[in-house]
Amino acid sequence: MSFLFGSRSSKTFKPKKNIPEGSHQYELLKHAEATLGSGNLRMAVMLPDGEDLNEWVAVNTVDFFNQINMLYGTITDFCTEESCPVMSAGPKYEYHWADGTNIKKPIKCSAPKYIDYLMTWVQDQLDDETLFPSKIGVPFPKNFMSVAKTILKRLFRVYAHIYHQHFDAVIQLQEEAHLNTSFKHFIFFVQEFNLIDRRELAPLQELIDKLTTKDR
Repeated sequence: MSFLFGSRSSKTFKPKKNIPEGSHQYELLKHAEATLGSGNLRMAVMLPDGEDLNEWVAVNTVDFFNQINMLYGTITDFCTEESCPVMSAGPKYEYHWADGTNIKKPIKCSAPKYIDYLMTWVQDQLDDETLFPSKIGVPFPKNFMSVAKTILKRLFRVYAHIYHQHFDAVIQLQEEAHLNTSFKHFIFFVQEFNLIDRRELAPLQELIDKLTTKDR
């Protein structure tokens, strides 16, 4: 299901994924927001005492989806079939889309099309109660971590595309602090739990080194 909006005033690319208020995951999200407010991102991403790793990864994955959703939503006017005929992250990296279900053989497509496929696919995973159970006591499936890793690997590509192809627009919109903070949080999180292969991070390795060295 695709939700490309005609109007950009809402500033999100897809509908926001809400975590039910009153649920344990909602409490975890509040905990994450409170520790983020302290300004120490290394501490903020750590698994809280006594919490389940799957649940912590699930809550943060939903949060990153919402953040990227909003960040990409601010620059969709600049990311068009004409400006971005391929999904790239600089001259050396190009992504072709396949989800293994509807599109089995990777297809070359424009960045807005690729990101629409990607965000729709992520949304479908997040909405699947068998993969991302929102009810207390419902266990996470055995393959949860590998699904979460695939989601985060793909979400990284949206950051990479924005940084490489649309950073001028981000500066023009005065969103660079927001983008940098969001990406730094994302990187610290995936580093903490080893969720994305280093090779996948190559398009932004220089930026990652810059953002993470001063916090070691």
